[in-house]
Amino acid sequence: MEIVLIVLVAVIVLIVVGGLVVGFVLKLLWWALIGLVLGAIARAILPGKQNISVLATAGAGIAAALLGGIIGHIVGAGNVVQFLIATAVAIVIVAVLAASDRAAA
Repeated sequence: MEIVLIVLVAVIVLIVVGGLVVGFVLKLLWWALIGLVLGAIARAILPGKQNISVLATAGAGIAAALLGGIIGHIVGAGNVVQFLIATAVAIVIVAVLAASDRAAA
């Protein structure tokens, strides 16, 4: 009887942990997709021409979205505020990449 109870508890724990992991991964994928949009928004907001590749812009947007989501989550902000924080971070990252590309050229 004890073995059945231990197995039942183990199965329940695995289901709960699995659900948490899947939820976390889906949230990361969602922020990565949002990041693609954020990179484009940041590039459009910045004045002038940015001499960085589309891939670098997408990477900057994804990094900014993840960082903005983490910062927003830490401070307890809602989804809209997290998006605004991520947009600001994306603008900064794209601007830094564009400036560093100009300095290297």
